[in-house]
Amino acid sequence: MSNRLQFEKSPYLLQHMDNPVDWRSWGEEAFGAAREADKPVFLSIGYSTCHWCHVMAHESFEDEAVAEVINRDFIPIKVDREERPDVDAVYMAACTAMTGAGGWPLTVLLTPEQKPFWAGTYLPKQQLLSLLSQAARLWREDKAGLLAAGAELTAHLQRTEEAVAGVPDRSLVQQAVRLYAQSFDSRWGGFGHAPKFPAPHNLMFLLRYARCTGDNHACEMAERTLEAMYRGGMFDHVGGGFARYSTDEKWLAPHFEKMLYDNALLALAYTEAYQQTRRPLYGEIVRRTLDYVLRELTDPQGGFYCGQDADSGGVEGKYYVFTADELKDLLGPEDADAFCGWYGVTESGNFEGKNILNLIAQEQIEQEPERIKNLREKVYAYRLNRTQLHRDDKVLAAWNGLMIAAMARAGLALNEPRYLDAAARAADFLKEQLTDESGHLLARWREGQAAHPGKLDDNAFCAWGLLELYGTTFKIEYLAEAQRLTGLMLGQFFDEKNGGFYPYASDGEQLITRTKETFDGAMPSGNSVAALVLSRLARLTGETRWRTAADLQLAYLAGAVQEYPAGYGFAMLAFLEELWPSVELVCASQTAPDELTAFLRDASRPELTVLLKTPETAHALETLAPFTSVYPIPEETAQYYLCQNGACAQPVASIAQVKLRLEKT
Repeated sequence: MSNRLQFEKSPYLLQHMDNPVDWRSWGEEAFGAAREADKPVFLSIGYSTCHWCHVMAHESFEDEAVAEVINRDFIPIKVDREERPDVDAVYMAACTAMTGAGGWPLTVLLTPEQKPFWAGTYLPKQQLLSLLSQAARLWREDKAGLLAAGAELTAHLQRTEEAVAGVPDRSLVQQAVRLYAQSFDSRWGGFGHAPKFPAPHNLMFLLRYARCTGDNHACEMAERTLEAMYRGGMFDHVGGGFARYSTDEKWLAPHFEKMLYDNALLALAYTEAYQQTRRPLYGEIVRRTLDYVLRELTDPQGGFYCGQDADSGGVEGKYYVFTADELKDLLGPEDADAFCGWYGVTESGNFEGKNILNLIAQEQIEQEPERIKNLREKVYAYRLNRTQLHRDDKVLAAWNGLMIAAMARAGLALNEPRYLDAAARAADFLKEQLTDESGHLLARWREGQAAHPGKLDDNAFCAWGLLELYGTTFKIEYLAEAQRLTGLMLGQFFDEKNGGFYPYASDGEQLITRTKETFDGAMPSGNSVAALVLSRLARLTGETRWRTAADLQLAYLAGAVQEYPAGYGFAMLAFLEELWPSVELVCASQTAPDELTAFLRDASRPELTVLLKTPETAHALETLAPFTSVYPIPEETAQYYLCQNGACAQPVASIAQVKLRLEKT
């Protein structure tokens, strides 16, 4: 599709405008106003930590001339893509169809029937004014032409071909690994050329694949990338946590904003690496990442905030960079020499005359000297007072689900109760603050107000997080809530005929398209996470309902990923759990055995799912997983039942015996 109005475009986009009609729902009110006024709609989609969104906001939407034109000739609507990912997905698809690319801030001109006739990204003020002038003139002189263009593009978006179901098999997984190997940067880590994105779900897949197959190169690709990202400036060596992506090939200069979902997924990837290699460095990176989240992105009630801006005082990265003289004044000459030597700080700098702290040239990074650690804490305290960093304090259900999974996994693997506590508090927050009266998830909470019906990602990611939390605490309420959310997800979003989940509910607000999204982006697709959730529930419970849905969903994904399996890293994770041998362990005991927790902490067995049956959980567990009703709870020694391929062996009385049997599987 080509744009009716042709302008030069860049791949970036906006967020705020001057006095917009800020409809929080995508409803009849805004478009009814457009029909009544016989005006087109000016739609701006962005998010709070987007640099170019802020640029366009200040440059254009705080300008009286621009505001006058928009409010005179259009009905303006502002949408936060983090609150309404469904709206964003539809109109980003329109932008991609028109221009071949997308980004934020996203600018779209629509008919009163919600049909787009122009879409683009960031526009400088004069180009925006020219666009608005031409669009308003064409609306007056050739409205029929614009309506036809909108109808044509909408029809194009609605003609998406349904993926033909496939058969999940190992060849798809192996093809994905080969594709990663072809684009792997053996020198600097990562895949492809700059800018480089972390894509931690792909790294998790490569680590799991290596664990399942013994493929050392898959492990090397993942580990090389994980170490390189930590060495570079994408990791905040002062305050912990990761920025969104690197603008260069060696991970030195990041786009400085930090997002909750990146840090959740990266914490999961580094936890996976730690569990498989027991390399202390990976555990330390996880701690510094999650401690950053607890310190700077956690609401007092337990929810996790969205992230932090790249800008301070209108300057990108100002909060994070230092000069050598500044550090010398703060630390004194001797300590500054040690600190600057460790983190690659020079007089000339490595970023616009200043320094991004990094370990790229540091030979030994396994053990940080105590002196450097103490100086780092001093620099952190100084940085907090030097300049301010804006925080996006929305709490999004989907992103919280990812962080619950990360906190739960890390809490067990690193023996850090504070992470398990944080995961539990966030799960309580979801239940208390982001669940409506009918029991359905809501998408967003801020300052005591929750809004927007939950979408596919909200339900799938939260169910995954709860399953991870059950697998580390064995509190039955988490398994029950994961099942409940998955049941709602099947009822509201699932295509029971063809497989695949739609992005928003069948009984929810309807947009011009309802296309299933399967390709991974910065986050894994909701369809892939849903497949993993269904697969795990089927193995945990033995229930036909979950098995049938899992098989249909996996077949749908197998068809969708055929052309480029490497673009579906999380689907590959789900395939791994299905296609390689898996084992279920049921422990019947009066209490949770310490040896079970120790075993799960020390063992790297992602193919193992575990249920715990105690007197307190027996009734609920037998409801959720009826096959457990045949396992009596002994009076004294715990009994362990290993199950594989639907059959369970005779019980054993110790983890040592479980290990022996697992070695034979």
